[in-house]
Amino acid sequence: MNEFRITGLDPTQFQAYFGQPDDRLARLGARRFVVDRTPGFPDRVELRDLEIGETAILLNYQHLDVDSPYRSSHAIFVREFATKPYDRVNEVPAVLERRLLSVRAFDAQGMMTDAEVLEGAILRSWILRAFCDPSVAFIDVHNAKRGCFAARVQRAK
Repeated sequence: MNEFRITGLDPTQFQAYFGQPDDRLARLGARRFVVDRTPGFPDRVELRDLEIGETAILLNYQHLDVDSPYRSSHAIFVREFATKPYDRVNEVPAVLERRLLSVRAFDAQGMMTDAEVLEGAILRSWILRAFCDPSVAFIDVHNAKRGCFAARVQRAK
C-alpha cells in the first residue's frame, strides 16, 4: 500500500517571534494578528484553522530551501506559542480538505515533476497517484488563492 505522511512545520524555528512586542515583530518582517474569523488563519505547525481570539504570527518562510530554480519562500501563519506539529500518516487535515490547493511534486534534486490545482477534497487521491512515480521525492501543498505554503507531503517510511 502507498503510504504518505503530512507534517506541520517544526515550531522551534519560530520561537524567536513568539511573545515579541509588535514593533520588534515589524523589525523582523513579521506581524501579529488576533484571529477574528475562522476559517481564515491556517496554522502551518498544527495544520488547523485557528479559532477566534487565538493569535497568529504572519511571517515569510523559506519552504523550499533547495539548490534549484524552484527555491521559494512565501508568507505563512503560525499560531503563536505552537509547540506540537501535526504529523499523521495517510490522513489529510481538514485545513487542507476545505481549500482550493496548488500541489507540486518534486524530485530529489528539487526539480518540479508535476503540478495541479485541485479541491482539497481530492488531495489524498492526487498524492497517491503522484507517489506512483518513483522519481517524486516529496510534494508541497499551497493554498491556491493566496499562494501560501500549506504543508509538505512525503512518503511514509
